Order: sequence, then C-alpha cells, then structure tokens
Amino acid sequence: MWMLSEHQNDRAIQKSRIQPVIFVPGSSATIQRFNSLFTTLNSESKSSSGTHSILKVQVNTDGSLSYSGHLSTSSRQPFIVVGFERNQDNYPTVQADAQSLGTVMTDLQSKYHFRNFSAVGHSNGGLIWTDYLENYYSATSFHIKTLMTLGTPFNFSESSTTKKTTMLSDFIDGSDELPSDLTVYSVAGSDDYTDDGTVNVQSVLSGKYIFQKKVAKYTQTTVSGDNAQHSKLPENPEVVNLIRELILDNKSGRPGESANKAKTATP
Repeated sequence: MWMLSEHQNDRAIQKSRIQPVIFVPGSSATIQRFNSLFTTLNSESKSSSGTHSILKVQVNTDGSLSYSGHLSTSSRQPFIVVGFERNQDNYPTVQADAQSLGTVMTDLQSKYHFRNFSAVGHSNGGLIWTDYLENYYSATSFHIKTLMTLGTPFNFSESSTTKKTTMLSDFIDGSDELPSDLTVYSVAGSDDYTDDGTVNVQSVLSGKYIFQKKVAKYTQTTVSGDNAQHSKLPENPEVVNLIRELILDNKSGRPGESANKAKTATP
C-alpha cells in the first residue's frame, strides 16, 4: 500500500501543471508582507483566470503550520507565502527557519503535487532561501527555476568587502550544493548606491561570492527612486516589473516600463 501511495503521488506530481512562486518575508515581517505586491500584480490580469491565487503558511514557534487563503489548481502560477512566527534578525534564526522551510516544502508538495517553482525572498527571506537551497533542497523532489532576492544582506551588517561574517563564509563553503541550473537575481535598493536605509549595498552585493560560477546565471540589479527604501522594496515599481518580466509568465512588462531602468551587472 505504501508503494501504491508513493506511485500515485509521483504520478500526480509529474502531471501537475502548477508552478508556484513562493515568497519568504524578512525578519519581523508577517505573512501579510507581500499583500500590496500581490494586489498590484493581480490587478493587471485581464481576467479572473489570469489572476494568481494566494496561499499563506505560517510556521508557528511550536513547529506547527497554519494555512490561510487558497491555492487554485487552475492558477498556473499561484503565489505562496511562507512566514515564521519566530523571525528574529540573527543567523541561528535564519538556519532554523531554513530547516522549517524544508518541512513546509514537503508538506506543500504532498498537498498540491508540484515539482517546479520559483522563489522570492525579501531581506532575510533571501538568506533563508539560500540556506535552504544549500542544506535542505533535493533536486530529486523539486526543481527551482529562479530565485530573486530583494535587499538581502548576505554579509549581514558588514559593509567591508574584505571582512566576511560567519554566515557569509558558511554560504560560500556550501555553495557547491546550489542547483547548477538555477537563475539568481539579487536586487538592491538605494538612492545613493550606499544603502537602502537599513541594509548596506555592499552586503547585498556580497551575494556574488556565493552564487557566481555556482549557478547557471547570477545578475545583480540596483533599483532607485520611489519606494527604494528597504521595507518598501516589494512595492518598488521597478521591482514589480522585474518580478513580472523575470519570474511570471507575462514577461513583456507594461507599456513604458522596462527593467532596463535598473543598473545591472551580470558577471
């Protein structure tokens, strides 16, 4: 019976058409963090069939999972938010949340039978995704297509390009475990190319030491202007357009907008 159950589950995963975009917020943020972004993206859909259903999962401090919203199988790219009740701004919490993310991913797959997905992490959410990909991701179970990090401090509060925190050193040491076919976009926000009011740009750009030559494509992008502050990055018009063009199926963008407005560097 176990073999039959596993076979049926594998068939359901192989037949699944959904490819969710899974969002992880940063420290001190809740599962409501991306509400404004979702409203903007869904308001652009020309019909209800083109909207993205929204499912939210909170990992409680006792390890239990709380689900809210819904995931529609008719929505090819539904949005899933995974948030953590324990979300302090430190490396041990990042490590613990990455392990919990692995548990959530397994639970999500057992419920919705998807294999392919893309990921977005805001602030420390990008650190959680990085830790997950190095330590808990299984290419036999999942296939991540694209990872986009927004204002993620890969070197925490360190602004020096020569001093590496323990976390950054660990990520560099574990980078061989990253999926080699992954596409990564690291987005920094800034008005003066120094910081976004919270995270130093150099800390964001330190992601190159982790991903360069380890993944298929790594691109650094700096956005500025309205809503370029750290907490507002998910609502920044250029960020919204980058998500639309680089992650969602609608890659054409809106008239008059282009990701080329952003300063990019692809090593």
